[in-house]
Amino acid sequence: MKAGMKGATRKACAVLTAAVLTAVGLAGCGSSSGSSGSDAGKTFTILQYEDPTTPQGQGWQKALEIFKAKHPDVKVNFQQTSFDALRQNAKITLSGNDVPDVIEFNKGNADGGQLAAQGLLDPLNDQVTKYGWDKKVTGSMAAFAKYDQDGRAGSGDWYGIPNIGEYVMFYYNKEKFQKAGITNLPTTMAEFETAMDKLKASGEVPISSSASTSQGFNQMWVWYSLVSAAATRQQIDDFMFIKNSVDFHSGPWAEATKKFQDWIDKGYVGDKLGGLSFEQATVNFLSGNAATLPWNNGQFARIRKDAKFDWGYFTMPGANLTMGSSGHLWGVPSKAKNKDLAYDWIDTTLSPEVQNTIGQLGGLPLAGDANKITDATTRAFTERFNQLVAADTLSFYPDYPVPGFLDFIQNHMQAMSNRNETADQYMTALQKFYDDGTKR
Repeated sequence: MKAGMKGATRKACAVLTAAVLTAVGLAGCGSSSGSSGSDAGKTFTILQYEDPTTPQGQGWQKALEIFKAKHPDVKVNFQQTSFDALRQNAKITLSGNDVPDVIEFNKGNADGGQLAAQGLLDPLNDQVTKYGWDKKVTGSMAAFAKYDQDGRAGSGDWYGIPNIGEYVMFYYNKEKFQKAGITNLPTTMAEFETAMDKLKASGEVPISSSASTSQGFNQMWVWYSLVSAAATRQQIDDFMFIKNSVDFHSGPWAEATKKFQDWIDKGYVGDKLGGLSFEQATVNFLSGNAATLPWNNGQFARIRKDAKFDWGYFTMPGANLTMGSSGHLWGVPSKAKNKDLAYDWIDTTLSPEVQNTIGQLGGLPLAGDANKITDATTRAFTERFNQLVAADTLSFYPDYPVPGFLDFIQNHMQAMSNRNETADQYMTALQKFYDDGTKR
C-alpha cells in the first residue's frame, strides 16, 4: 500500500470490507497494489522531451511500467514535446491553469534558474531529504539542481532532480584514422592537431560539425571544449556561477577562441556549416563523410547500433577539463495538482531498476551500478564518466549562465564558421552580452 494513505481511506476500506465486498472490490482499496484510494480518478501529467529511442527515453518507459503498477487507479498522461519547444514555452505552460504535474526542464541560469526565480517551480528540499535524493545526486551533478533567489545555480534550494550525466567526446572512425596513418590516439592537443592534418591530407574531413542558429550545437561544443581544455576549475566556476569577473579577451577564452578560428581556417571542421543541424552532422559521420563527431552520450546508443564501421571515442586530448554535466532536470510546477505523485515519479526514475536499464543502454545513470553493465564498451564508457565526476573535471555547458545565451552563442558560431566574424569580434560581443546578462 502506498505510504501516506489517509486514515480516512483506511477506515473506508474497513467499512467496505465489513460489508462483504468481493475480491475485486477489495483490490480497489489498494490493499496490495501500492496505490491509495485517493488516487482513483486522477490524471497524472508528465511533460518531457526525451527521444523515446534513447537510453533515457527507454528508461522512462521502464519507469512508466513501475509507476503504473504502483498506481493502477491513476490515468497517466505521458506527453512528448521537443527541447526547443519547452524552452520557448515553459513560462507560458507553467503560468496557466492546466499545468503538468511533473516537467523535464533544461538546467542553468538561463532556463531552470529563471523558472525557479519566478516562482513557477516548487522547491524540493523536503523531498530531497525524505527520499534521500542527495545521496544519489552529489557533487558537480547537484550543482545545477539548486538555485538561489536570483535564479543562479550552485547554491540555494533544490528545484530539479537529474537522473543521468553527460560528457562530450569525439566519436571517431577507426578505419579513417588507420588510412591516414594515425596508429595511436592523440594524448595532447598538439598530437590531435597533427592527426587532423593527416586526415586532411588523406582527403578526410577531420570533424563533422554544424553551426545552424537552430540545433547547430557542434561548433559551440568544439569551441567550449577548447576553452575547457585550457581552463582551470576556478576559471570555469567564475564564469558558470558568476563568482568573479571574467575577461573574455584573456586566458583560456582568448586562447581557445583564436584556436577555434584557426581550426575553421584550416578546414578541420569542414565548410558550409551555417545551415547544418547536429542531426545532419551525425548523419554525415555515420555516412562516412567525416572522421570524428563531437557529441555527448546522447548519440552513443545510436552510433553503436547504426555505424557500419569500427568506431571508438576519446575526450579532448590533453584537456584540463572536459565539457559535461548532469542531465536535464525533473521539477514540480508550483501549480501542479498531484504533487505527491510527482515526487513518487521522480523517485521511480532514480530507482535501481530504471537506472540500471539506462546504464545497460549507455545512458550514464547517476544512481546505477556500472558493474551490472554487461557490454564491455558500454561499461568502459560509463566508467570514464564516473572518473570525470570523481575528479571534478566536468566544465558544464557554455549557455547556462545568462538568459538568451544559447541563441547568442549559436548565432556567433555561425558567423565565425561563415568567416563573417573574427575571434576578436566574437570575444568583444561575448563580453558585452555576458556582462549585461549577469548584472544584479
